Amino acid sequence: MLALPVALQNLLFATFEDLLAGRVEAAVAAGVYDAGLEILRADSFTILARQTIHTHAETGADTELLTIRERRRSEPVTLSQALALGRERESGLVRNTQSGRVAVRVPAPGQVTEEGEFEWRVRLIRPMDTQILSRDAFAASHWQSVDEDTFAVLWEADLRTVDEFVETEFHMVTGLLLPVWKRLPTDHARVYRLQTDDGERVLGRRVPVAWATSAGATDSLSLTGQDARTALLDGGTVLHLAERIQVRRVRVMGRQRIELTGFTEGMREKLRAYGLFSEIISWSLRFFVPVDEAGDKVLERLFETWPIERVTEREAA
Repeated sequence: MLALPVALQNLLFATFEDLLAGRVEAAVAAGVYDAGLEILRADSFTILARQTIHTHAETGADTELLTIRERRRSEPVTLSQALALGRERESGLVRNTQSGRVAVRVPAPGQVTEEGEFEWRVRLIRPMDTQILSRDAFAASHWQSVDEDTFAVLWEADLRTVDEFVETEFHMVTGLLLPVWKRLPTDHARVYRLQTDDGERVLGRRVPVAWATSAGATDSLSLTGQDARTALLDGGTVLHLAERIQVRRVRVMGRQRIELTGFTEGMREKLRAYGLFSEIISWSLRFFVPVDEAGDKVLERLFETWPIERVTEREAA
């Protein structure tokens, strides 16, 4: 390679870095990327709930399920950073004509789809989050190019809505893990360490909210709409509701959706009234839950009528 012209060397190394970044990103998303023991850092960690889910018969050692609140100072992408990203090669500034939001469009590592085809993708960067879309999905969306002056006004308006701190909740299994290791989710098998505001040191596995709900449940299961939507969009969770209804993530026309299956003809109008939308695909009627914040209320209405009976992992289902 050193015998090649410098320009060709740069092209080869850039291609290699893109391929490597794509592999790492896919491994992180699949939960198989091994980064060793990771120390979680934030402005505050508070234990909200503590529940014993297993006690070893011989030693009496407990396995605990903790619900932890994380408080982290917001670090939004500044206007100058956004403009600099938008001026890079194959990047640009875009505005959604439907929602009025703006974002920076940058290239994202491609991936091989479930059909075995290579998919080119783009990443949309907003002040506090990012979104990855296929190029085809982006081209068919409401995102359009926008000039820097308009972009700057709208980006600054978004920055003014960002809270100084962001609070999230997550679950960790701590204590004696070996007896329950096989029960833990097979993906995202990483060990984390943190220290709470009270000085308690916690070492254990982070688990999805769906798994925590099942592990800590006694008579009934309960999930908020937001937690359920988050768990479903992760792709590894299936919710089993009453009357044999199931809710899971599916891929339709290149997009990730939340689908409800197992409905009967008499449920159709009620499902539409709850906020689900239907489409006829391959001559079959299918119902979907909105993947944005509107889906939270839709899921809560579903749970009121058809309570959650079981929460399983995708592979187990």
